[in-house]
Amino acid sequence: MLESRAADAGRSVRRRRECLNCEFRFTTYERVETMPITVVKRSGNRETFSRTKLLTGLVRACEKTGLDTSRLEMLVDDIELQLQQRNQKEISSQDLGNLVLDELGELSEVAYVRFASVYGKFSGVSDFMTTLEALKHRQNLKRQLAEIS
Repeated sequence: MLESRAADAGRSVRRRRECLNCEFRFTTYERVETMPITVVKRSGNRETFSRTKLLTGLVRACEKTGLDTSRLEMLVDDIELQLQQRNQKEISSQDLGNLVLDELGELSEVAYVRFASVYGKFSGVSDFMTTLEALKHRQNLKRQLAEIS
């Protein structure tokens, strides 16, 4: 082995190796095998958590907001890590959506409302208004906490 170092924000180990017979160099990645997370849909159906599906939804919500895809990938990494650290390996789609909204609210108000409108299945203007009021309340709380600090 030539060298080892952390990769994927410390979630895996990257190792540079060399074959002892032919001296060919190659890289391996080792990561901890985790239990799959199950998302319980509103209909009661269950499906395996898909980081690709979550990232796709976030990219759509963040179109034309100026948020970099790499930042969204980090957000998905953070959410997946939070899910893996939980004792339960099932999460409702509503709880997952709220977790995403908590993280997304720090990045972009527009993306927050877009994501909320899809995940919350808005049916009219009142749904948008309720979400905007919740976002405004959240910002006021954040501002008050900043003043206290």
